[in-house]
Amino acid sequence: MSKNITSVLITGAGGYIGRIVVKKLAALKASDDAKIDAIVATDVRETPKADQIDGVTYVTADIRSRDLAAILEEHKVDVVAHLAAMVSAGKKDDRELLYSIDVLGTKNVLECCLAAKVSKIIVTSSGASYGYYADNPDWLDENDALRGNVEMPYSDNKRQVEEMLSRWRRDHPQLKQLILRPGTVLGDTAANQITALFDGRVVMGLRGAAIPFVLIWDDDVAEIIVVGATSDKTGIFNLAGDGALTMQEMAKMLGKPFVPLPVTLVKGALWGLSKLGLSSFGPEQVNFLRYRPVLANRRLKEEFGYIPRKTTREVFEYFLETRSRAQA
Repeated sequence: MSKNITSVLITGAGGYIGRIVVKKLAALKASDDAKIDAIVATDVRETPKADQIDGVTYVTADIRSRDLAAILEEHKVDVVAHLAAMVSAGKKDDRELLYSIDVLGTKNVLECCLAAKVSKIIVTSSGASYGYYADNPDWLDENDALRGNVEMPYSDNKRQVEEMLSRWRRDHPQLKQLILRPGTVLGDTAANQITALFDGRVVMGLRGAAIPFVLIWDDDVAEIIVVGATSDKTGIFNLAGDGALTMQEMAKMLGKPFVPLPVTLVKGALWGLSKLGLSSFGPEQVNFLRYRPVLANRRLKEEFGYIPRKTTREVFEYFLETRSRAQA
């Protein structure tokens, strides 16, 4: 059931999904059916004037700073959409930095929310929190174990964040939680380690591994966050379009050869590159492709009440179409 919101604050508002969410919230605020009185967009980087949207208050803030509590109090924030995170720090990943942002940053956001009497927090977790394991179920449900992978900082950090959130649900039930676990997010401006897999003349995979992907349209992710911010919905939900696509199927859609490489060869190459300091990914990262977590979206559709507007196949088709136009 919808309700009036005093104020919504977004962390990571300058990020990929954050920008879409802010734009949608601003449009809703300006509409005749407005459910939002104020929008506060925060990011560690200052938002250029040219990129600012009317009706939105922009604040430069670090999620690791206690100053966040004062910002929440000043703007009488009722709902926080916590989107700030860091997937990778570059070729030489600083694990301590990633941990300080993803885990300690989230801890600080929770503490500041409690101090400022925020009523609800929306957290974008990840399907990576389930971990990349050979014995994962064919389709992962929200009740399946969150194992992460210690050797993969982002996956491990997301597992730790979710364990923290579970403790907070028990110890601080007054702060309601909506936890979202997206699969691979794609849209017309997506550029990440997944999209990089399709940039070469061939699509390289692993011999003997199907490498299935579940995709979710970036606009669907943003819309789900907006619905969450303007309703009483709580709980934990996987975000994925219907169906899955293997790397081989994606290669065919791209019109590129699919080249399955031996796992031992890929591990050896990654070991060599990491030793030379040319890559932050070591041989253990092979499991990132070998054992993809495949997310079931039944609860999203039946319990949250949102039907993704694009299936996994349609998301990939849209990504290819928009990328082709941009390169033309």
